[in-house]
Amino acid sequence: MKPVRVKTASGLVDLLLGFGYSKTKIRQLIKHRAISVNGRLVIGHDHRLLAGDILDMNSKPQPGKEILEQYGIAVIHEDDAVLVIDKPSGLLTIATETEKKETVYYVLNAFFKERNAARPDRIYIVHRLDRETSGLIVFAKNEGAKRKLQDAWNSAGKKYYAVVEGVPEKPEGKMESWLNETKAFKVYSGAASEQTKLAVTRYKVLKADKTHALLEVVLETGRKHQIRVQLSDMGCPVIGDKKYGALTNPIRRIALHAFSLSFPHPVTKEVMQFTSPIPKSFSSLLSRRP
Repeated sequence: MKPVRVKTASGLVDLLLGFGYSKTKIRQLIKHRAISVNGRLVIGHDHRLLAGDILDMNSKPQPGKEILEQYGIAVIHEDDAVLVIDKPSGLLTIATETEKKETVYYVLNAFFKERNAARPDRIYIVHRLDRETSGLIVFAKNEGAKRKLQDAWNSAGKKYYAVVEGVPEKPEGKMESWLNETKAFKVYSGAASEQTKLAVTRYKVLKADKTHALLEVVLETGRKHQIRVQLSDMGCPVIGDKKYGALTNPIRRIALHAFSLSFPHPVTKEVMQFTSPIPKSFSSLLSRRP
């Protein structure tokens, strides 16, 4: 159905019934968020239309899409072997002992079941992001793809935006340290040993004022919390990261976003490149004053 300009005020359901839609079909369209008025999704059956409103309907609604929208997850790419999503801050990648459902993994499985209950797709963990870090994550859709992606993961391109307290002395550089972890799961830099792992990170200052800096950060290794720990060691903790020394939290989240991800496709071997825009909340941080 092409977009329609409403001629006279009426109820949404009444208008669609007049177009020949059944009440069951109308309920399905609203459930799957396939109806919009003036560019905004309709989520209630009691929506009132005004003369001049533009009514638009997606003839092929995507079952399960509302689950992703509820949690703020955007699917960037999907094929038979790979799924790439953009994760919001505040959502775990996979379950922990204390949280089983508020995770990307759980939500995606629910989405697949809703999309095709008879034969839902499966997903396999390749890597993860911290709960408070937003940005790009890739999942595999079969065991073979998972193995190939993980085998090549050290050579994958992984870039982040980070807004930090303070400004690095050098406009760009490399951070190297040996990371260990306490029993309380806090990571720290220490002397090289059998228990520590080498972490290498490169950074570049993109923008700075007197008190904060926006950095582009590139991972050369993939250690737990390595960006957060090494920036803290440099005297520039990530804004909002109280665990690693941040004193401020103006946007109520850690200012760390995985914005660029590249890797060879596990089947075609073609190098895939994905990007995610910088969160709008980051843009205001450099103009703030303590």
